[in-house]
Amino acid sequence: MDELMRQRRVYGADHDDPDPGPRPGHVYRELVGGPLDGLLLDVTGWTDRVLREGAALNTEIGRFGPGGRAEYGPRDGDPDRWDWRGDTL
Repeated sequence: MDELMRQRRVYGADHDDPDPGPRPGHVYRELVGGPLDGLLLDVTGWTDRVLREGAALNTEIGRFGPGGRAEYGPRDGDPDRWDWRGDTL
């Protein structure tokens, strides 16, 4: 894991976590665009099917505020980056 990757924040980490970055031995996808842009998503143990389809992630900072979700999915040709697809309830 390179230094730039270690400096990134992982989705779901507490804001007061002294070490909100990625953990050794875990697998991550980079979230691109939308309210969670730049965060890393820990996909350790996820099935191939879910990794192909993407996920709706809880967020309070999207279009729908608290209770809303941001949808992300793998980028064509670069599945390590997940592009924002929009916000949903």
